Amino acid sequence: MVERLRRALAQVSGQALGPYQSAVVRIGFAGTWLFFLLREFPERHELYGPDGPWSWQLAERLVTGNHAFTVLLWSPSGWWFELVYGLAVAAGALLALGWRTRATSVLFMVGVLSLQNRSVFMGDGGDNVIHLMAMYLVLTRCAQVWSLDARRARLRGSAAAGAAGPVLWGVLGAVLAYGALSGRLSGGWAAVFAALWTGAALWWLAERYEPGGERRAALDVLANLLHNTGMLVIMAEVCLIYATAGWYKIQGSRWQDGTALYYPLRLDYFTPWPELSGALAGSGVVVMLLTYGTVVVQVAFPFTVLNRRVKNLLLGVMVLEHAGIAVLLGLPFFSLAMIAADAVFLPTGLLVWVGARVAALRVPLRGAARRPALSPFPGRARTPLGARGPDPSASNAGEAG
Repeated sequence: MVERLRRALAQVSGQALGPYQSAVVRIGFAGTWLFFLLREFPERHELYGPDGPWSWQLAERLVTGNHAFTVLLWSPSGWWFELVYGLAVAAGALLALGWRTRATSVLFMVGVLSLQNRSVFMGDGGDNVIHLMAMYLVLTRCAQVWSLDARRARLRGSAAAGAAGPVLWGVLGAVLAYGALSGRLSGGWAAVFAALWTGAALWWLAERYEPGGERRAALDVLANLLHNTGMLVIMAEVCLIYATAGWYKIQGSRWQDGTALYYPLRLDYFTPWPELSGALAGSGVVVMLLTYGTVVVQVAFPFTVLNRRVKNLLLGVMVLEHAGIAVLLGLPFFSLAMIAADAVFLPTGLLVWVGARVAALRVPLRGAARRPALSPFPGRARTPLGARGPDPSASNAGEAG
């Protein structure tokens, strides 16, 4: 028993588990948030800005009461809103690419919380999931694979190489100091951001001056523990979402009589494809099966996470369910957010296989780009003027993380 506990502790503290799952979750949520902000860019002032129905005074009163975090209430000026919105877009893109993920994950969280807490009634349910996952992603080492950080670490031998990271954290530290000294940051949020900044500073110092020492190893263990805890919390959150949704549906009369799906299919607001929605709503058997099937899958999923085969089966069903919601009910960002959350349970073998297939598709493209031009003389090949042959030392420079 003691030996098993020792092995389990060594595994939890010795490595960041689920590198592919955390990468998919990172890409999924960052991409969903990015696409949402870009789609709503023309209406950004009505959603989160000064022209919205949720006025500055109402937002300030709510934030004062619930102590939520938003930097949009630091200034009522229009340029400040544009700056925060632009930084939220940039943070989503950079986090999806996995560039300086320790810093961009914090910027991503700041952007999500700032915009959503400014106008709390804007969203379709998926915003609540993004809200939670934005905070959990800060704890994870979600750029171990499929990221620019992983590529840089492979090419340079250190993920901390370059001056961009220290400069970025320096700017964040200056903003943190300003917010704390001016009283715009509450004590709790100031402590949270100060802890994140201090941890990043200690990590940079250890990697720069003691890359193979004990302090660096201790920080690595702490980072692994935080990552694994964050991944566990994400999995528990997904199970809680489905369990809560399923059990609440059981208590609703519309879900009991099998008509809960029928009414949304008849509402103009939820019918981007009226003909398709009408055809489904016209079949009582299909509506009943979809309604009961949704309840069964949501209630059963938390109890099947320890059974790999059943879990994978229900996971596929839920992904298809969310894809159907995106098409039939016109809720694409809710569905993308839920699929990104479900990705934490995807099997590693499937993700590795998908990554290998994507890498295999890129190899022919690189080979075609490097192939020398054909010579008009048989048996000869000519190189374009000024071009050089491929550098053997850079043969892996384009590989994904």
